[in-house]
Amino acid sequence: MTDKIVVLSTCATGEEADRLARLLLEGGLAACVSVIPGVRSLYHWKGAIETAGECLLLIKTSRGLFADLCAALQKAHSYEIPELIAVPVVEGAAGYLDWMEQHLRQEPKEKTCTLP
Repeated sequence: MTDKIVVLSTCATGEEADRLARLLLEGGLAACVSVIPGVRSLYHWKGAIETAGECLLLIKTSRGLFADLCAALQKAHSYEIPELIAVPVVEGAAGYLDWMEQHLRQEPKEKTCTLP
């Protein structure tokens, strides 16, 4: 198992997706953010089932940066409760994992992300 994770998050528009991706990249909180437009989400919200067109962000980062990434997205995101789900990277190509490490801010200890 590596210390790398992929964080899933959705947002309302391509413009917001680009803004959030750049924020994370410039802050060293992500090595890469893939934006997948045209996602259709169905979800529970305030007593009803809602549907929305969204963009999915695939954020490549490390476990140690998750709390800071979470805080940055909560502050900058347009959603009241943004989706932030981390999936472990069990294995990966050594060259890609090394490249990620070179482009991530160094964070010595893991913290906990708390959503409202």
